Order: sequence, then structure tokens, then C-alpha cells
Amino acid sequence: MHPFRTSGARLALAAACALAAVALAWPQPAWSARIKEVASVQGVRSNQLVGYGLVVGLDGTGDQTTQTPFTAQSLTAMLQQLGVTVPAGTNMQVRNVAAVMVTATLPPFAQPGQLLDITVASLGNAKSLRGGTLIATPLRGADGQIYALAQGNLIVAGAGAAAGGSKVQVNHLSAGRIPGGATVERAVATPLAQGDSLQLDLASADFATARAVAQAINRRFGAGTAAAQDGRVVKVKMPATPDERVAFLADIESLPIELATPAARVIINARTGSIVVNQAVTLGPCAVAHGNLSVTISSTPVVSQPGPLSGGRTVQSEKVDITLNQEPGSLIQLPAGVQLTEVVRALNSLGATPADLLAILQAIKAAGALQAELEVI
Repeated sequence: MHPFRTSGARLALAAACALAAVALAWPQPAWSARIKEVASVQGVRSNQLVGYGLVVGLDGTGDQTTQTPFTAQSLTAMLQQLGVTVPAGTNMQVRNVAAVMVTATLPPFAQPGQLLDITVASLGNAKSLRGGTLIATPLRGADGQIYALAQGNLIVAGAGAAAGGSKVQVNHLSAGRIPGGATVERAVATPLAQGDSLQLDLASADFATARAVAQAINRRFGAGTAAAQDGRVVKVKMPATPDERVAFLADIESLPIELATPAARVIINARTGSIVVNQAVTLGPCAVAHGNLSVTISSTPVVSQPGPLSGGRTVQSEKVDITLNQEPGSLIQLPAGVQLTEVVRALNSLGATPADLLAILQAIKAAGALQAELEVI
């Protein structure tokens, strides 16, 4: 090979290695997202609906009225509305009826006549709602007004059987759904056509994201169209007619923005032991010693038998042995990590369980070697 070509190849290889090293050392760029994924229009939201009703047609698996008196009271009130008078003091033992709570979500811009999916859950001690029918139940909002009316046959994705003291059950039988089981009776007004401006609410408070949203809108529609009010609110000037506003919001939601690196945070679920670390978490050099502590308790039955004709009685007791074993923990040095993979590799080197890792992370944070905010949920 020609010597000049060989030296040129070496120079090219050295340059490539230098560029790769620079690329690794250079801060990671921000990632892109659309405005609809980080913000929502104020007032364009869903509303929760709730109602109380009765499920009938159960095969003897309804509420026991002696233990759930409100079921009998509700049945009596419903029969009176239908023109049936129940004599006072009647002890109603109806096992085919169950008192239930009905919940639904009213989406934004829902109009009268549209159908909603509903969830029905037992309130009393009904064994199963399978095969039941929900009687007309008004669904109310937080203001006490009726926004939908629910009725229909339940779908319960489960089965069960019991006999001779044995019971077998698959899935949950005391709750079910009715697809399209509620009809919207009243619409909820939205501020989309009110005023000359609208407000975009960010999903999380972040000044950099609010600035990025405002800048993206101003680049597309002109300076002064949007202004960030704080770390969560961006105010946007709107066109006059509803048709123009819909098209304007559709364009805004599709605008791409560059999201900055989020704040370093470690989320700890104390109930399940789950730990989630985002990419901004960095780890300083530190040393950690961790040892396992185990306690073993064994119980052995011991019977004391008296001698023949001694007049004594047999005595049964237990012999309990308790062993405490503490494994030695060596001092492990954790190197500094500026990338998520390095932090994960360092924490895995400890060989600790998630439950132990909770205490270790808190101790590293207290020592000042963990640059992140710990949040326990």
C-alpha cells in the first residue's frame, strides 16, 4: 500500500475517533414533542358523573336486604314511583336486586343524544352482578345537575360457582360495564368561543417548556400571538369566528417544540418498591457498604409423656430456635456517572434489592453524591 494512503487512512481514523469522543462528551440534545402532548386548552376537559341505582334480574345473587337495608328502601321508593304501594312494615327478601353506584366520564363537547360508556359497581353484599339489568339511573355532575341517563344490560367479564363450602371464581363479579349505556341529556359549555384569547395549561410546571410553546406559536403566527404568563400558563390570542378558532387550535396543537432536559428526579414507590430514575440524574463518586440481615425462626413441637401410673398428663409445648445472620458488607466504590446508563450500572453493582435500594438512595442523597430530587409516592 502507498505510504501516503496509509497515513491518510490513519489521520481519517484519528479524526473519526476524535469526533466520536466529542459527540459523547457533548450534552445530549433536547427531544421534540408536539404542543398537544405537553399542554391542554383551559376549559376543554372531561367531567365525572355519578349516580345511584338498582340492578335487577339477578339469579339469586343480589343483596341480602337484612344486611343492606338501603336496597329495600330504594326498591320501595322505585315501586312507589311506578304506582305500586308496598304495605308498611313489609319485610322484603328480594335476592334478585342489588344497589349499585354508576359512574361515567362526560367528554368535552358532548351533545345531548350521544352515548357514553358506564361502569356499574355493587354497593352492598351482592355475590354477582352477572346477567343483571340496570334500571334508569340519572347521572349527576359536581354541581348536582343531571347530565345523562343510564340504563341497560351489564357485561361482567367473570364467572363463579359455589357448592358444599367450596367456591371458585374467575375475575371480579361485583362490577361490570355497559357500553353506550348512558345518554347525554345536557351539554357542558366550554370557553372556546368566549373572549378574544384562550389559555394553554402545561401538563407540568416548567418555565423552559412555557417559553418554548410561546416561541413556537409566535414563529408560526407572528410575534405577540402567544405570551407565557408563568411556568404553566401560556395565553394565546384567538381569531374571531368559531371555524377559524378550531382551525387555529388544530394548527397550534401540531406545532413541534424542543423540550429541555427535565429536572433530575428519582421517584420511589414505598408500597411496591418500584424506583424510576430519569435521564437527568447524575451520581457523584462515593463509597457504599451494604450487608444483608436475615432472621430465621424455627418452631418444633415437643410432647412430654408422663410415666405409667404416675397420675400425670401429657403436655405439648414448642421449642423455638431463633437465628440471626448478618452477612458482611464490603465497601463498594461507586464512580461518578453523568449518563443514565452509568448511574444504572453503578447501582446494579451494589447487588441490593429494590427495598434496600430505597434506603441506599436516601443515604447517597444525604451524603451529597446524588444530584437529584427524591420523591416518594
